[in-house]
Amino acid sequence: MNEKLSNVSFRIDSELKEKADVLFSELGLNMTTAFNIFLRQSVRQGCIPFEITLNTENSETLEALLEAKQMFETGNTKKYDVEDAIKEIKK
Repeated sequence: MNEKLSNVSFRIDSELKEKADVLFSELGLNMTTAFNIFLRQSVRQGCIPFEITLNTENSETLEALLEAKQMFETGNTKKYDVEDAIKEIKK
């Protein structure tokens, strides 16, 4: 396959780049491959291949997420059988 290649250059926040490099590395990719995947999927689907939203959580959701994270990190989680879980939900 004789492909013609073009260079693309852009600036991004260095912290974002570092985090992306780590993620892509864990996935067995480099930045170039990840961007090529994104571009191919965009062209193939005729759109950005994921939903773009202003998905901002309200304070109640943020508190619940923080609580869940703390419970996970400390191992302090409740365990229920099905009947107890239903009773807890109905409270």
